[in-house]
Amino acid sequence: MVEQNDPIAAHFLVTFVWMKCFLLIFFLAILLPFAVNGQTASDSLQKGVDIDPKSKVVVDKQIEINSKSKEKGYRVQIYFGADKAKANEEKAKFLGQYDKDIHAYEIYEAPNFKIRVGDFRTKLEAYAFLKKIKNEFPSAFIVESDIEEEGQ
Repeated sequence: MVEQNDPIAAHFLVTFVWMKCFLLIFFLAILLPFAVNGQTASDSLQKGVDIDPKSKVVVDKQIEINSKSKEKGYRVQIYFGADKAKANEEKAKFLGQYDKDIHAYEIYEAPNFKIRVGDFRTKLEAYAFLKKIKNEFPSAFIVESDIEEEGQ
């Protein structure tokens, strides 16, 4: 035991305890991520674990969504506002007037709805399309977005 009158021994004892704590925390922080083995829903399906058929449908749909290739590109935003009916009206107006190959996307970010159209790889392509629709959609503008790759 350390005598109360020996400050040097007490200092070494405190240092020793702190060092042990530090090393324990350090090794846990380094080794713990390697020890954790997470299991995903798709792993359960592959290993033959029985899950509800409704859950399997949801998992399969999510796998399909995640597997779709996305790339950075541009879209033209033709509507922004809180009125869902107006957003749907603008979307229908666009789809009625323009090529069916140009997709329209409805995005909801509380409390606003956005209607974005097209999947343009370059800003120049998006700008050319913007000029084409500017008379019917005067508030339209170009936005950077994840776009669907061709052939999807």
